[in-house]
Amino acid sequence: MPTLTFHLIPHTHWDREWYLPRAAFHARLVTMMDDLLEQLAADAGFRSFLLDGQTVLLEDYIAARPDRADAIRNLGRAGRLQVGPWYVLADELIPSAESLVRNLILGAADAERWGGRLGVLYSPDAFGHPACWPELARGAGLVSGVLWRGLGGIAGQEGDRYRWRGPSGAEVRLWHLPPAGYEVGSTLKADAEELPEAWAWVRGQLLARAAGRAVPVFIGADHHAAPADVSRLRDQLGELERPNIVRVSRLDEFFEAAAEEFRQAPLVQGGLRASPGYTWALQGVHGTRLPLKRRAGEVELWLERTAEPLAALVRWRGGRDYRANLELAWRRLVQCQFHDTICGTTSDVVSREASLRLDAARAYADSVVQDAVFELVRHDPDRARERPEAQQPTLVVWNPTPRPRDGIVVTDLTFFRGDVLVGPPGTAVARSGAGAPPVPLSLHLRDGHIVPMQILDRRRGLERLDARRHYPDLDAVDRLRVALRVPVVPGFGVAALTTGAPASPAPEERAEVQARSLVNSYVVVTIDPSGALMLYDRRTRNRWLDLLHIEDGGDAGDAYTFCPPVRDRLVRSEGPIRVRRRAAGPLVASIEARWSMRAGRRGKVGLTLTILLHADSPVVRCLLDIDNQGTNHRLRARFPTGSAGQAVVGVQFGEERRDPPPVVARAGHARALEAPVATAPVHRYVALSDGTRGLAVLAPGFFECEQTATGDLLVTLLRSIGVLSRDDLPTRPGHAAWPTPIPEAQCPGVSRVELAFAPYTPGDSLPVLWESVFAPLRGVWIRDAVELVIPAGGVALDGAGLVFSALKPAHAGRGDEIVLRCYNPTAERRAGAWRLNEAARAAYRARLDERDAMPLVLEDGGRVVRFIADPHEIVTVVIRR
Repeated sequence: MPTLTFHLIPHTHWDREWYLPRAAFHARLVTMMDDLLEQLAADAGFRSFLLDGQTVLLEDYIAARPDRADAIRNLGRAGRLQVGPWYVLADELIPSAESLVRNLILGAADAERWGGRLGVLYSPDAFGHPACWPELARGAGLVSGVLWRGLGGIAGQEGDRYRWRGPSGAEVRLWHLPPAGYEVGSTLKADAEELPEAWAWVRGQLLARAAGRAVPVFIGADHHAAPADVSRLRDQLGELERPNIVRVSRLDEFFEAAAEEFRQAPLVQGGLRASPGYTWALQGVHGTRLPLKRRAGEVELWLERTAEPLAALVRWRGGRDYRANLELAWRRLVQCQFHDTICGTTSDVVSREASLRLDAARAYADSVVQDAVFELVRHDPDRARERPEAQQPTLVVWNPTPRPRDGIVVTDLTFFRGDVLVGPPGTAVARSGAGAPPVPLSLHLRDGHIVPMQILDRRRGLERLDARRHYPDLDAVDRLRVALRVPVVPGFGVAALTTGAPASPAPEERAEVQARSLVNSYVVVTIDPSGALMLYDRRTRNRWLDLLHIEDGGDAGDAYTFCPPVRDRLVRSEGPIRVRRRAAGPLVASIEARWSMRAGRRGKVGLTLTILLHADSPVVRCLLDIDNQGTNHRLRARFPTGSAGQAVVGVQFGEERRDPPPVVARAGHARALEAPVATAPVHRYVALSDGTRGLAVLAPGFFECEQTATGDLLVTLLRSIGVLSRDDLPTRPGHAAWPTPIPEAQCPGVSRVELAFAPYTPGDSLPVLWESVFAPLRGVWIRDAVELVIPAGGVALDGAGLVFSALKPAHAGRGDEIVLRCYNPTAERRAGAWRLNEAARAAYRARLDERDAMPLVLEDGGRVVRFIADPHEIVTVVIRR
């Protein structure tokens, strides 16, 4: 009979921050790592230790113990310390696809500095996994993976090894942790009396599911020090297991030994978000601390669609290398995507610290954006300071998409009123200015074309102009918010507009306010007395009623799990509302409504809804400011689409078709572990259509949504809960964490939600519709501009159905390469091409991590790079200047 081989894998699972702040776990980490290094030095049989799949732990340790860097590097090179492949163990359903790629790129770079990377995508504790997980693994050069939650508990998922196939056909060998997870072997100790009983239970758990002769045994647990006497434990287990083999192994050594056993393993496909009766999937985290999630999504979007592309365009033209500041920004952001942190399942102090990191990430990104825009148009603030007579205020308009487009730009213009002097009184004399011109203002392109303009707001404020070789210049200014109808700007191209005297021409398309309605040539949207909206499509004559109707119910759950209270009663917004006009048109029409409603058992919520309609678009834009004074409740917005059936849902690197979930019940008995959830994660958009009539709901990034059998979409706006974990929930019996009060998770005070909706038919491109709202043409006002040079052309993507994902500087190398990425969300093969404004010297097709490059043919003198995108494939192209 063939022998079994038990691969002992000593490890620790290390939550960088959780129910305690990062500093507390950092202090423990230093002690744990000190002890680990001593054990590895003293015990040659302790062959390897798995450091939880995330390199940030070494970053933290070396910050406290810089003298141990060489020891860590030597252990990594010897394979005794398994490092990476992630930078942090992020939640995998909330961050964007590009964030997950950056996480793996940072982890690979760090691991190489520490001697080598673990060759397994290790995800031991994420609360579910996206369908693109195999693509992420293969895109990082990994063919194997380990996970726990989201798989198991249904027919066909009884074993421990699988082949997981992604939407593009990418496939990985997957080992599934047992129901006890990565802690299955934590009770094993080198104690001859206690070990046989402890081992009998562990052995039974593993062999009941083992589909092969190689069996990994994880020995470790949350924040545990390395197991003591590893060699003695191996020897004692070896005596118990004769003639079977017991050895201490690296995780990748197990996969190498079991490679043949995976060839016939069962196939799994799609995202993994449920493991009924097997282990908790904890999908209630998608609604917890939503203001933090939205803030993280805002920074993520700013980095991906503004800071990185601008930095890449500057570098492509031979300018400054901004990769260092971009990496600082990404590291701060990705640290906030640690699974407990971004899920909101932490103490309040951890959430506050995450907010500060997000502020830092945004500050780094803002610096890159300003400097890159200035360099792109050759604006030198030092030269401008020295030539005040030559200054001509200029609006630079930038297109952050790879397709030519026109549209309405909403931006701020500032006009000098006077100096604000800083420092002790001296000889400096404050200047004064006229402020904004009293006559109607106009802006025109350099060819003299005057663009339609609308003033949306006028107020006074302060503006600081910075320069590298001068003190900041702080000025009192008039600040005008304006809307402009700009002609076509090339993909990733720029245009410049300067002030002029002639009046702005009337726009060809108009938006206007009519009583409580906004009207343009596409749609009419009306606010009713309850605060809900009615939408009428003037092109198809379809009508939707009661959209974005706010409703509230109780929430007796905790940070991990939603739980409706016994005898809960749903409260729907009824008004009365107070309405005022914010913008009359003709480019942007807007009205604002204010009202309040009861929330929870003793509180209320104040609501301010601003709806905006652009003259050139059927999309209704909504800004909802929520002043939450309630506790223990869940606030949602309902969109009755009138179209039942499958929804088209945005996910990382693609779209999914989702049916409404079946009617859910409470956990009921111990085997169920937790009740199924009706809500699901969404990225950017969700749409329902019956073929002739449909509605799309859009948001800047991640959001939580429920789809009902009758065709309603319910978007979670707020979950207000006050405790980290409870053990008395009918929806999830048992504590999911240490019970800790978290009053700030009630989300008190004001937070903002951005949403949009529009008529939809299956032929519409949801990514393009989303870009029109959340990746709009952007304006940068340079008040002290002197002799700007506006570059011609840009970067364009050709290919029906292809979706842009990234334009960024290459992570490594000399800095003369940029990365272009798109994906094919369709089930058909697509031909694509990147068209460049300047000739490339070389082009390569690479993995997601920008490695394993294969040459591509350049056409049109180096300005065109063609490629083929297979169904659901992600295509990464690296070009060299």
